[in-house]
Formats: sequence, structure tokens, C-alpha cells
Amino acid sequence: MSFTQFPPVAPRLQRSELAVPGSSPELFEKAAKSDADYIFLDCEDAVIPDDKPQARENIIAALLDIDWRGKTLSVRINGLDTHYMYRDVVDIVERAGDRLDTILIPKVGTPSDVYVVDCLLTQIETAKGLKKRIGIECLIETALGGANVMAIAQSSKRLEALHFGVADYAASLRARTVNIGGLNPDYPGDQWHAALVSMVTACRAFGLRAIDGPFGDFSDPEGYRSAARRAAALGYEGKWAIHPSQIALANEIMSPPEKEVTRAKRILAALEEAAKAGKGAAQLDGKMIDAASERMARNVVRQAELIASKS
Repeated sequence: MSFTQFPPVAPRLQRSELAVPGSSPELFEKAAKSDADYIFLDCEDAVIPDDKPQARENIIAALLDIDWRGKTLSVRINGLDTHYMYRDVVDIVERAGDRLDTILIPKVGTPSDVYVVDCLLTQIETAKGLKKRIGIECLIETALGGANVMAIAQSSKRLEALHFGVADYAASLRARTVNIGGLNPDYPGDQWHAALVSMVTACRAFGLRAIDGPFGDFSDPEGYRSAARRAAALGYEGKWAIHPSQIALANEIMSPPEKEVTRAKRILAALEEAAKAGKGAAQLDGKMIDAASERMARNVVRQAELIASKS
């Protein structure tokens, strides 16, 4: 390992992230009762401009009044290129910041975008005497954000996670796509693979969580499963749900299978026995295992323990 290392941020279970428009307060209680690990109340794309001030008020009331049953709560603010953003941060954090876990910043293009929100949060927390430190998450959904993803991943000590926003990313690249998160049959494979790898690499290099974004066709569960499996195989630990029917799919695919957990525990046990015998490697089921196997196995076991602790 390099002498330079970035420890992982405090773990949060984020297998499923349910998006809830701030302009639809009738959905808030349903979201709170759902099986989603994570909920973000949206001020941005899911809310038309005329509804944005009222959506902000709806979100503040929901944070204060609803029993969210221990779920992690985030708010997606409006973009820094709009005049709605500063009021989102100031009003929501001043009035309900002690109920909020993270702020999700959309369309992050440079580290300075994160700095602006970090500065606002720090001033509000100090002025209001808030004891709970609010985290930051960033949506990587433009060509500029993709080009600067490594720098963005190092932009703030508040930063916890990066999300891949495939729809706006596709628009930014002027890519031809079939649907949000779906594959174009004209491309030989997954046209989002390079961007997904780049983002998860930045996340793991600097201790952040990597979350895959939306799959637009909620009438296509198999398409959702396929997209989630591809992301999970790369190291992503969660995926958005834009419809309640996608929550169970995300929880299923972003949880390590019991067979995988059992094997991981057997790997750790076999290597522990090998160490007692003065050996750095061992054999299990006819395959060689070593220190790298141990690190992979511990990742699986830690995730399983985090899921078990929620249950």
C-alpha cells in the first residue's frame, strides 16, 4: 500500500436511494414507510420553477414533522447556476438542519462548486450552533464533472459520496441513448462503462461511497437489475430508485448474496489458520487465497454486517 492513504468516510447503508419530489408532499409518508435505505427530497429537476419555493417549504415541514424511521435523509438542492440554490441551503439548514444528514449538489463541475456549499454550511452551522455536521454528496452528471472527477473527490472534508447522473451526463456528451440508464444497441457493450469506472476509482481512492443513478423505465425491472448488476460488479454500493418498485431491486442486488458472504467468512477463517502456521497464503476449494483475498473478503463481510445492523 502507498504511504499516502485516505480513510473511508463513516459508513452509511445506501443500497437504495429513493428520489422524492419536494413538490409532492403526499409521497413523503409513503417514502418514510418504504424499505429504502436512503431518501433524498428533491428541490431540483423533479420540481418545475414555479413550484420551487413551495417545494422548499414542503421539505422543511417534512424534515421537522415526519417520523423517517431512522432513514438517512438528504436534500438535492438546485444547481449553482440558479438563483434558487442559496435559499435552498440557507432556509432548509437554518430551519431543519439538525434533521438533515447530507446535501446533494447537482451537476458538480469543479471543486469550487463544492467549496461554495461547504462554506455556506459551515457558516450556518456556526451561526445556529448546530451540533450535527451535515455531509455533502455530489452528482457527477456533466462532461465537466467527469473530466474533473478526481479533483472533485478531494474537494471537501464533508464529502461522503459521488453519484453518477446518467441522464444529464448523456445530454452533456450529446450521446444517443434509448432511455435513462439503458443501453444503446448500436454500442458494443455499456456506453457508460468508462464514466462509471472513472467515478468509482475516484471514490475508492479518496474514501467515498460510489452510488449509481437512475434507471428511467420503471416498467422494466430486468433492465434495472442488469444496470444495477453492472454497477455492483464495478464496486458501486447503491443505486437510485425513482419509483417505489425499484427499491426492492436495489436492496437485493446491492446486498452481497448469502453464498458470497459465507465464502468470504471461510476465506478469512482459512487465512487465519494459515497465519497461525506461519503461512501468508492458503488453499480453499482448490484455489489459492492470500492477503488480497482477505481484503476482498473483508469488504463483503463489512457490507453484510452493515445490512444486518439495520435489520
